Amino acid sequence: MHDDGSPHDGSPHDGFPRDWFLTAAERGNDATRLPVWSRGNRVRPLVDGATYFPELAAALASAGAGDLVLMADWQGDPDQRLTGDGPTMAQALTDAARRGAVVKGLVWRSPRELGRLSPTRRRHLAQRTRGGAQVVLDQRVRNSGSHHQKFVVVRRAGRPDDDVAFVGSLDPAYSRRDDADHAGDPQPLDFGKAYGTHPSWHDIHTELRGPVVADVETVFRERWEDRAPLSVLPWQAFGDLVRRTGRRLRRRSSSLPPQQPAPPPVPGEGGSCAVQLLRTYPRRRPRYPFAPDGEFSIAAAHAKALRRARRLVYVEEQFLWSPQVVRVFADALRAAPGLQLVVLVPREPKRGGIAAPPLLLGQWRALRLLRAAGGERVHVFDLENHGGEPVYVHSKVTVVDDVWACVRSDNLNRRSWTHDSELSVAVLDEVRDPREPADPAGLGDGARRFARDLRLQLVREHLDRDDADDADLVDPGAAVEALHRSASALDAWYGGGRRGPRPPGRLRVHRDPVLPRWRRVLADPVYRFALDPNAPRRR
Repeated sequence: MHDDGSPHDGSPHDGFPRDWFLTAAERGNDATRLPVWSRGNRVRPLVDGATYFPELAAALASAGAGDLVLMADWQGDPDQRLTGDGPTMAQALTDAARRGAVVKGLVWRSPRELGRLSPTRRRHLAQRTRGGAQVVLDQRVRNSGSHHQKFVVVRRAGRPDDDVAFVGSLDPAYSRRDDADHAGDPQPLDFGKAYGTHPSWHDIHTELRGPVVADVETVFRERWEDRAPLSVLPWQAFGDLVRRTGRRLRRRSSSLPPQQPAPPPVPGEGGSCAVQLLRTYPRRRPRYPFAPDGEFSIAAAHAKALRRARRLVYVEEQFLWSPQVVRVFADALRAAPGLQLVVLVPREPKRGGIAAPPLLLGQWRALRLLRAAGGERVHVFDLENHGGEPVYVHSKVTVVDDVWACVRSDNLNRRSWTHDSELSVAVLDEVRDPREPADPAGLGDGARRFARDLRLQLVREHLDRDDADDADLVDPGAAVEALHRSASALDAWYGGGRRGPRPPGRLRVHRDPVLPRWRRVLADPVYRFALDPNAPRRR
């Protein structure tokens, strides 16, 4: 059931806290075919790659004649296994096509390929899908930008109840297939010495069922049907033509079959989630036909939700940059004296070297701004596994007062909010959570089942808790105290020479970056113009 922004069934008081969602006017993109939001959906969080990849493998394995499989990703490795002894990503797409499914994919094409004649990882995925599957490399972005959306859609011919979409921050790529124990992926990437030989990776995706599946399909179709050239760099075209390894890359996208009606609402309380798809598209030349002036609904939605925050904002974030972005959180801290902000970030950048100082500079500035606004109400942690190695936090989650939850592809930086393409999922559960406090913010919206369950699931993993062991985590204030107790106990264990049993939990209090002034001066241009560029907006 799609909602055009008008009261549901004619009543503005049907229990749905619609004030958390953007209206059509607030989204500010009249060219897109997306509805403002949809209702009657089931949303399931898939925490860590070892949870998501088997679900993706099962969905692809069941795709056959007449079905439609659509994929968009920032990065993909063709030989990344989706399960321990199961298919690789390229095999799964190829097998679906050979069974008769229409398989289309969009993977961002990096301009840094330059004139290389040997295939890169993204190129490999486009080359190694067979059986009629078409995966193209997509460079239709703003200069120095990227397509950072990560989603898969599977539509079933004649079985709309089985339609499914997966949206979040997980790419089908090396190092992502880690589980809650965080021992690392058997197919690892080198993250540098700090992360060991099998780097640990924490991440999250969502499984969507119901009418919203058609909305995710629309996001793909709008990009696929963009008539701008897939690649505009002449040296890449030359490399495509003369490459001797693999088959030539397609330089034009083919047509898609007509879009089928949206799946029906999921019946009962299983379909209790209203979902709003949020996006970033910059202003580009030539313009995106579906977003001629860009779309910045991710930024607008966070600003709107944070204006309602009163008790707890819980964030997991790969990066924490950009005064322009962090100021939205700082304003919320100043406006609500009782508001607590909890942020989980990686302990170290993924790699050191010359890129590390600009990365740390952005975080240093962001944390200074947050602490100036919230002081001791700002709580920043990082994560390690039981072997003491840091876990790379790639998850991107925002939960506000256990009401509004957003599972994101975007990072909290200017690049993601203005410059790259992004797709994030905002969820409002129509079922209230009865546990106390039943209305943490005190605004009458009530805690919502999906948002609260998501926050508790993530926190339980980080504290080494069993599924039902969260009685002291429901209340926002008590949850912050529990996080600090666990992190402080682990820090004290290390400080005491690691004597005795290791305390439960994997959280550590994050140390703010320390950069001498001369390093900040040298790092600033790289940070400002390369790592975190800004695309100008009309609004």
